[in-house]
Amino acid sequence: MKILLVGATGTLGRAVLEVLRDRGHQVVTASRKGSDHTVDILDTDSIGALYREVGPVDALACAAGPVPWLPVAELTHRHVLDGLAGKVVSQVELVRHGLATVAGSFTLITGVTSRDPLRTGSIAALANGAVEAFVRSAAVELDQRINAVSPTVFTESVEHYGDLFAGIEPVPVHRAALAYVRSIEGHQTGQVYVLD
Repeated sequence: MKILLVGATGTLGRAVLEVLRDRGHQVVTASRKGSDHTVDILDTDSIGALYREVGPVDALACAAGPVPWLPVAELTHRHVLDGLAGKVVSQVELVRHGLATVAGSFTLITGVTSRDPLRTGSIAALANGAVEAFVRSAAVELDQRINAVSPTVFTESVEHYGDLFAGIEPVPVHRAALAYVRSIEGHQTGQVYVLD
């Protein structure tokens, strides 16, 4: 399959890239820098340009979606908008713009905060819950399959983010990458693949 991977340079993106290539897929990468194509997922025109450059693909996999992590009392209106734009609007736009060129499936990213609240993670929870609701609803309408992968903190990232996820079992990033394989190569739609 020809797969467009957005967010290919992060911890998750690199793992997804490796496992998909190991399985014989042609993976076209996109991110802000260091990939086959440059894309700003916060800019709908950039997303549209990416699809025009890449052309038809069998699947879109997204491993990007920045959100602010701040206490509720410190959040500004801008933080809320940035969180929604970074993780929700960006992924909805990847789907919307990809309807004409993605033949098989869309795989989006959410996270543990949609089901297990964490201190300073209220915007992440809001965004993750919105993406999951979008996936379930869009699956009813789309000809393509659409799913989401929802991991907790990665074992490889515990050193940097472990304090935020105190008491939550980390998962190896390779396990999350395999959930992408399940979404892309499988047959289900409207699923949220939870990795706890």
